Amino acid sequence: MNDAVLAGSRLANPAGCREAHWPLQYIELAGLNWPAKNASETHPPILMVHGWLDNAMTFARLAPAISEVADVYGIDMAGHGHSQHRPPGYGYWLTDYVADLCELIDVHFTKGGEQPLDLVGHSLGGIVCALYAAAFPERVRRLVMIDSIGALSRPAKETVPQLRRALQKKRSGSAPPAVYSSIETAAKIREGGLSPLSPEAAATLVPRNMREHPDGFVWRTDSRLRHPTALMMTEEQVHASLSVLTVPTLFVRAQEGLLAGRKGVDKRIELIPDLTTVEVPGGHHCHLDGDTAPVASAIKRFLFNV
Repeated sequence: MNDAVLAGSRLANPAGCREAHWPLQYIELAGLNWPAKNASETHPPILMVHGWLDNAMTFARLAPAISEVADVYGIDMAGHGHSQHRPPGYGYWLTDYVADLCELIDVHFTKGGEQPLDLVGHSLGGIVCALYAAAFPERVRRLVMIDSIGALSRPAKETVPQLRRALQKKRSGSAPPAVYSSIETAAKIREGGLSPLSPEAAATLVPRNMREHPDGFVWRTDSRLRHPTALMMTEEQVHASLSVLTVPTLFVRAQEGLLAGRKGVDKRIELIPDLTTVEVPGGHHCHLDGDTAPVASAIKRFLFNV
């Protein structure tokens, strides 16, 4: 792993982290490292994985509170933040994210292949971490899912229509990128959307997803991330993946999050054998936006028994 002091915008500096890069066989991932305040050789590193269209700075408030006895690493998933994009002709399959995480852990976070580590995932990151933990329980000590509990699903009868939409979009491609006069303008737009953010949260998250353009700034994130996925799990497949999730797991349920009131969530909760659920105030980005202390406290209790 290569790292350097984060030299980003003034919005990123208060995070107290270091830039990191992890070369894999076919792609290089980037991220951020919050060094442990009181290093402990007995506690494994904590890997944090962000949600769709976000980046490692989504943990700018949570990670410093967690990095007390262990190093914390926020990962930019492929196509996000400062990580490389998939090659031309490829898309962003859920299982490929899991494969990236698997290789990342094997190559860069293995100490003799014996010490399991902790995973913290938000939204899509929680889905990726849960699938990895289900497939490789011996590699995970504890799992935390923030406003996330299993993959999005579609009924089997929607398989072909979903495939048709995805292939048509792949053929038509993405529209030219929007150009913004400033990062602040892009952050203002990000405040709205499916999961709204406060101005402070958007200003923290957005700069890492932007790059300079001759006429201003454009999104650094890969436009193909917005393309429909060709195949999605059925609810039966999601249930199967959750029912074999044997590692100790914490589900941080946001009172006003995307899962609030969603049909089927309670059934998913019942399937996980060793699950602790804690309800916290806030929306989908409860770990970044507003009062994040309840989230940090719940995760610290779960990971450190404090």
